[in-house]
Amino acid sequence: MKQLLVEVDEDTFKKLEQIAPARSRRRSAFIRAAIQKAILEDLERATAEAYRRVPDSADDAWFDPRVWERKPPAYRGRRRR
Repeated sequence: MKQLLVEVDEDTFKKLEQIAPARSRRRSAFIRAAIQKAILEDLERATAEAYRRVPDSADDAWFDPRVWERKPPAYRGRRRR
């Protein structure tokens, strides 16, 4: 893992100290989870924006089973008599 040094204002620090005190060893896990959540939310926002710009159409959906390729039959080998 990489280390990261972050400066925060006094108010944010006090709130963080209440939620995840440094001595409890939960602070790093809390900050990692917060960063991961922010990254996921940004990705979700970008995906939603992409769908707003170029929405799916009925032509994009492949729900008609008649257009699916047939699955080749499974190889069973020779039968013994």
